[in-house]
Amino acid sequence: MGQLIHIQQQDFSVDDAYKAMRDAYGSEVGGIASFVGLVRDRNAKAGDGGKVQTLTLEHYPGMTEKSIEKILGHAEERWPLLGCHVIHRVGTMAPSEQIVLVMVASAHRDAAFAGAQYIMDCLKTEAVFWKNEQSDLGQGWVESTSEDQARAKLWD
Repeated sequence: MGQLIHIQQQDFSVDDAYKAMRDAYGSEVGGIASFVGLVRDRNAKAGDGGKVQTLTLEHYPGMTEKSIEKILGHAEERWPLLGCHVIHRVGTMAPSEQIVLVMVASAHRDAAFAGAQYIMDCLKTEAVFWKNEQSDLGQGWVESTSEDQARAKLWD
């Protein structure tokens, strides 16, 4: 299976990522499932509930990629996936900006959907990132919620 992991500050093009996946895996692909995460304007569950001004993501180069490789490896073990691509931004972002792209190719849609959901659920709880949110009520570190933890545990 093909893994592609990009940790980057600049925004990404979903169209370009989709075309790259189609080109990489060709006619074997029966379906591609994707998820794009955006910065919310309010974060009532994990943040202070105020109007979000910025979200800053930090990472530890090398460690972050290894944590994502592990997640993708587990997805490969569970489903017949042809490719898993993750693009995750770091740096400071404003509401409505793209944060993450998860794209999964498989011969069959069920595996593509499940793989993409699994990867995203695990990124929220296992990937090595630190999130700092600035809102009109103040600034603070954001951790995964109990709902995020419960979703990830459903895959065990």
